[in-house]
Amino acid sequence: MNIEIRHLKTLIAIAETGTLVDAADQVHLTQSALSHQIKELESRAGQTLFFRKTKPVRFTAAGERLLEAARAVIPALESAERDLFRMQQGQSGRLHIAIECHSCYDWLLPALNVFRSNWPEVELDMVGGFRFTSLNELKQGEVDLVITSDPEDKQDVTYFPLFQYQPRLIMQPGHPLAEEACIRAHHLKDETLITYPVTPERLDIYKCLLAPGGVEPANIREVELTVMMVQLVASGRGVACLPNWAITDYLEQGFVVDKPLASKEGLWRTLYAAVREDQAKSPYLDDFIAIAQRVCHQHLQGIKRI
Repeated sequence: MNIEIRHLKTLIAIAETGTLVDAADQVHLTQSALSHQIKELESRAGQTLFFRKTKPVRFTAAGERLLEAARAVIPALESAERDLFRMQQGQSGRLHIAIECHSCYDWLLPALNVFRSNWPEVELDMVGGFRFTSLNELKQGEVDLVITSDPEDKQDVTYFPLFQYQPRLIMQPGHPLAEEACIRAHHLKDETLITYPVTPERLDIYKCLLAPGGVEPANIREVELTVMMVQLVASGRGVACLPNWAITDYLEQGFVVDKPLASKEGLWRTLYAAVREDQAKSPYLDDFIAIAQRVCHQHLQGIKRI
């Protein structure tokens, strides 16, 4: 039958995403190329593997059997590749991560758990808190990877996009701004804005809304913890801007309501993993980025694939 590794990876992508469009994005193919690959695979298998008109895509019995094989073979192959790298390098390596995204732990910790099981010899550490010079520390070798939404044009730094998210303004239910279709800069001139304790240029709402609009809020209140920020908003102490995926639970519980920024469609930002260029092809760094890209889509709602 001559089934190839790329076919197996495509099967897994279709199972994980549920649609051919998203599966094509995950395996970095055009929709046309993915359709061609599926037809080629079905031709080699001699039978249909999917019910294409269902949503999510359903596998036939033959497709389920191949998917079962793919889920056994691909992890085994990836494990063998990691072992070969270890044999070649004769060393474990280091992955020290700095986090500029202050709400990242929901998906980052599960990603780190998967990575640790794949690379137990790699020295793993995280630098938390509100850091302002992470990219400089990356260039100087003090950290090995930075999670950031603010890429800078720095020589010898490579950025890998993880996902797109939407900054949303949250407010107490019944707040006057809850009647607006979207939030524009002038809406915040009389508000108390609750933010993380970072410089304004690090905040989505300043960079994308307030600065272009030439507006300053009436008051600023700084809070380190996302949960405390939400509690203050729910108590009517102010408004705050947070990523859409970080507020899902609070919206469902009715603690706060949210609105998009700038337009009804809202603004979209990209979260990146930044690494030094000379380490960009390191197998364990490459594996961490792949794990992070996969795990974030398993744990977060409302984000977009790149």
